[in-house]
Amino acid sequence: MFEVKSLCKDYNGYRALIDLNWTIQENGVYGFLGPNGAGKSTTMNIITGCLSPSGGEVLIDGYSILENALEAKRKIGFLPEIPPLYVDMTPLEYLEFVAGIKGVAKGKRKKTVEKAMEWCSLLDVKNRIIKVLSKGYRQRVGIAQAILGDPTLIVLDEPTVGLDPVQNSEIRQMIRRLGEDHIVLLSSHILPEIQAISKRVLILQKGRVVAEGIPDEMERRLGGKRMIFTVKGEWQTVEGILREGDWAASPIISPSPGCCAFSVATDAAEETAEKMFFFFAEARLPIIRVDYPKTSLEDVFLELTDEKGEDS
Repeated sequence: MFEVKSLCKDYNGYRALIDLNWTIQENGVYGFLGPNGAGKSTTMNIITGCLSPSGGEVLIDGYSILENALEAKRKIGFLPEIPPLYVDMTPLEYLEFVAGIKGVAKGKRKKTVEKAMEWCSLLDVKNRIIKVLSKGYRQRVGIAQAILGDPTLIVLDEPTVGLDPVQNSEIRQMIRRLGEDHIVLLSSHILPEIQAISKRVLILQKGRVVAEGIPDEMERRLGGKRMIFTVKGEWQTVEGILREGDWAASPIISPSPGCCAFSVATDAAEETAEKMFFFFAEARLPIIRVDYPKTSLEDVFLELTDEKGEDS
C-alpha cells in the first residue's frame, strides 16, 4: 500500500504542494500528470526520500518515509528522468553495486541481479560498457536498478523520453508487466502512453489535485459536457433561433448541403437534448443527428490545466 497524507511543501513562502492526498492499495500502473510547475518533481522527490516535506507524510506498506526512512526506502524503486548510471561500468558491475547499496544480502545478490537482468532483457549485454549501449538499453539498466530488491512502489519519471518507436514500445510493455506485481507511479508528458497503460490517473495543477480517476471515465465526464446537433436548415436561420432561445452555441462545419451543425456545452445532456428537440420542432426545423464528441485524455488534461508554469 502507498499513502500520501496531507503532503505540503513550501519554498521560501511559495507553496509548491498544498494538502496532497493519495492512496493506492492495488498493484498497477498509475499515471501522474501535470504541466510544468504543477509540483510533480517535488512530489516524486518527497515520495522517494530525496526531499523533505514541509508537512504531511508518505507511507509505504505502513512505513513512514520520514520516521522509518530505511525500511520505507527498501520498498521503493526510483528511475529519475536522467537514469543514475555509472557509464564506465558494465550492467553486471553496476547492478551488483546497486544491489549492495540497497542492502541485498551477499548470498542473494548474484541471483537478484541475474533475475533483474533477465527480466529487463540485459543478459546479452551484461558485460558491455554502459556508455556504448543504446539509449533503450541504458533505460533498461535504469529500470533494472529500480526493481532490485523487489520494491512495493516503483516511481518512473519520463521513462520513454528520447526513445525511438520500437524502444518506446518495448519499455511500455515492460512497464505494463511491472504493474502486475508492483505499484508503478508513472510520470510522463506523453499522454497517449499514460492513457494506454494506466489503471488510474492523478492530475496535479499548482500543487493541488484537480482530478483523479480511470482515464476512460474522466474522458466520458468531460465529453458528456458537449453535444453536437445537426439541423436541417441554413445557419443564418438556425443562429437566429438559437439567439432567441438564449443558447450559447458554436458553429461547426456543415456535414452536408442544406444542413448546419453546432456545439453546445451542457452538464445535463438528456435535458438539453429534450429541450433542443422541442425548440426546433416548434420552428419546424428537424434535428437529424445528435453526437457526443469523443474526448481524449489530452482534452481532459488541457481542460483542467489551462495555465502554464515553471518546472518545479
